[in-house]
Amino acid sequence: MKQRIVVQAIIQTEDRTLLLRRSQSRPGIVGKYELPGGTLDNDEQPDDGLRRHLRNDAGLNVGDIVLDDAMSLTNREENDIQHVFIVYRVDGVSLGTALHLGSSYDKFDWKMTSELQQSDLRDSALYLLKLHPPPTQQPENDLLRIQNVAIKSTKVPTIYSDGGSRGNPGPSACAFVLLDGQDQVIEQGEAYLGITTNNQAEYHGVRLGLEKALEMGFRRVQFRVDSMLVANQLRGMYKIKNRELWPINERIVELVKQFDSVVFTHIPREQNQLADALVNKCLDQHKADVS
Repeated sequence: MKQRIVVQAIIQTEDRTLLLRRSQSRPGIVGKYELPGGTLDNDEQPDDGLRRHLRNDAGLNVGDIVLDDAMSLTNREENDIQHVFIVYRVDGVSLGTALHLGSSYDKFDWKMTSELQQSDLRDSALYLLKLHPPPTQQPENDLLRIQNVAIKSTKVPTIYSDGGSRGNPGPSACAFVLLDGQDQVIEQGEAYLGITTNNQAEYHGVRLGLEKALEMGFRRVQFRVDSMLVANQLRGMYKIKNRELWPINERIVELVKQFDSVVFTHIPREQNQLADALVNKCLDQHKADVS
């Protein structure tokens, strides 16, 4: 199945969300409102692509953008192309900001949630804004969210991994907790890393968990990490720009090749408390090393 990466921006202020109305595209979505964004070009990084679309489609030059969510979508009207939506939150845009629409749009609106009519929105906007299409409406797409919750399994073990740096860069540690198919902890471990960054520590947590799973003879594992950036990089959705991550990423790639299946899923931080606690315990034990 072909895959297409799409970036979207959630821009909200004073309880209102910025929406653009389509004037050009396939008939099913012309006249409907959607979130700003669009398809990535070849070899384009998601944050760069979003900035390009915001400039071209809305005349916006934005500052900081924050990764918020990801979901996949299969559109049967386009030969079963799988769309992967990468969603950012964008601050610093006010109701009075001047917008200059590109040729694909004929109108913009700042809408309150209570004002949103589901029939006026594309299905992707409905899901990204945590709304739902009405039961009588035929959805334009089949959507499957990339899960942000832990998935219980009766067969495949689950590894929760984490890493942290006090200072970024600063004293760092990583940890993992391995659960069997009945969600019982069967192994855990942590390691002090010295001075590294948060992302390096997160990667080392994955590496540590993979090494232990191989040692124990597992060939299929499910990974749960609370860093969306790391999860998306390991799923191949993001390229790794930071050269310091390349060696540990190569090590992880080699480890993954030794498994039949490794699935990486992002989870909220509050669902990763066991691994997080091990990281902090390890850092506390090594306070004297940096004092």
